[in-house]
Amino acid sequence: MRRSALAAVAAIGSASLLLSACSKADDNGGDGNKSAGANAATKGVVNASTQKGGTVTYEYSDVPDSFDPGNTYYAYMYNLSRLYARPLMTFQPGPGEEGNKLVPDLAEKAGEPSDGGKTWTYKIRSGLKYQDGTAITSKDVKYAVERSNFARDVLSLGPNYFQQFMEGGKAYKGPYKDKSPEGLKSIETPDDTTIVFKLNRPFQEFDYLVATPQTAPVPQAKDTGIDYVKSIVSSGSYKFQSYDEGKQAVLVKNENWDPKTDPLRKQYPDKIVVKLKVNAETIDQDVQAGDAIDLGGTGVQAATQAKVVNDASLKANTDNTYGGRLVYMAINNQVAPFDKVECRKAVEYAVDKVSVQTAEGGPIRGDVATTVLPPDITGYAKADVYATNGNKGDVAKAKEQLKACGKTTINTNISARSDRPQEIDAATAIIASLKKVGINASLKQYPSGKYFTDYAGVPTFDKKQNIGLHMMQWGADWNSGYGFLQQILHGDAIGASGNTNLSYLNDKQINEMLEKAIATEDDATRNGLYAQIDKRAMDLAALVPLTYFKVLLYRPAGYTNLVSTAAFSGQYDYLNIGTTKK
Repeated sequence: MRRSALAAVAAIGSASLLLSACSKADDNGGDGNKSAGANAATKGVVNASTQKGGTVTYEYSDVPDSFDPGNTYYAYMYNLSRLYARPLMTFQPGPGEEGNKLVPDLAEKAGEPSDGGKTWTYKIRSGLKYQDGTAITSKDVKYAVERSNFARDVLSLGPNYFQQFMEGGKAYKGPYKDKSPEGLKSIETPDDTTIVFKLNRPFQEFDYLVATPQTAPVPQAKDTGIDYVKSIVSSGSYKFQSYDEGKQAVLVKNENWDPKTDPLRKQYPDKIVVKLKVNAETIDQDVQAGDAIDLGGTGVQAATQAKVVNDASLKANTDNTYGGRLVYMAINNQVAPFDKVECRKAVEYAVDKVSVQTAEGGPIRGDVATTVLPPDITGYAKADVYATNGNKGDVAKAKEQLKACGKTTINTNISARSDRPQEIDAATAIIASLKKVGINASLKQYPSGKYFTDYAGVPTFDKKQNIGLHMMQWGADWNSGYGFLQQILHGDAIGASGNTNLSYLNDKQINEMLEKAIATEDDATRNGLYAQIDKRAMDLAALVPLTYFKVLLYRPAGYTNLVSTAAFSGQYDYLNIGTTKK
């Protein structure tokens, strides 16, 4: 849910990135943010500092899907988890597109492909240790992948790429059911520092796949399945001091983290506090007061936006950028009558996208969208299959499609996340548009932490509740058409729960084109296929693109090393944020 042709894979110097700053902090306690200017963190590092100590506080309006690195799929948790969970590869701290560059993390260097991209070999760094001082081995990385991808009845929240692409992946039942010592045979660990992935078909972007937190090591002896979230064993620069489910997590320095084995992390603050279930407006107030960072990274609320964009001094502390994200409404083609393409097309024509854009906060929060792929994702091609005058919908064309579907009216429900006010407002605007053409939709609200596991992502629940429409926001897992499209359009992404393919689309042609694309070595050919997949999805009316999301973040004074990264949807990179406050 996160991320040009493949971004360059480059090694990174220990301090060079964070010190190439556009604004320098006063290490004696100045805030450094006031003079940085609007969008400064999209161009460089704001308030750069090597000052250690203090507490960095994050606040979130709900609860995350999970702190477990193998059981999460929100961009902000991918971002945060790197503090305590080191994947094989990760993204370098850098502004904008610089942040899309892959760099080795647990691994010594990028993967070595062979057999046309069907086999990938990684060597992990020597001297790596967990928080208890025990050695991290390649077997722990293998186990982490096995538990996160193959025990979907226990851990269902993350993507399942490995399950789909590993040789024998469909048959392997995961480590909780399969007690054989060798585990999944297509992941080999010939020694404690080597791991080899044998795929069932070529995967030319595999380095991006191992950058997910699912490759962060987990010691099998310490794994407690779904309860592992209560006692996560750290491989990063911070470890959990306490975890109060649904309320707060506190991280402190991991004394067994060795900077010699880690050119990325700096371990600046003494403590990191994550506060949960904080009112969204309260978060805005705390951010403006310099007391917190908005963990979710989706931007300020409507009232705060109106305040900051109309005050030059406040606007100077904001960052407004694309994040490789699409705000859209999935049309569930398994819920009647949206199993008929004409009924789905009626929805496409009915929606007044300008009213949705206005409800989300206007152009500063996103441009009107007409494609599945956003313009800042490789493979995008400009198109508008359901063009309407001024993007305000076309009642006549919508009714024409409704008639072709054999309907004059439709009664359905639309799901949205209860803790996301802008999503609720957008859904409300859509309901008004649909009503004009005879589609009566009622709003159903569910918490974001359970949206995919218990509600929108559960096919049986959707059918029972007659939820034919789902509000959704999606960011690329990595910056390519495959990294964006696979988990929301491929039939293999559909499961009993935890779905992100909320259209429940299982189209043979799209599935085959996605597989062909990821096996294609030539960048231009691969990107051309992504554009074709986008068009096919729109021809099938699988979803209604609403806006190409733009984030509007407020930079809290006193926090250091703030940089907005494309790798995590324009959020600040959480890896090395510090504070000048004592």
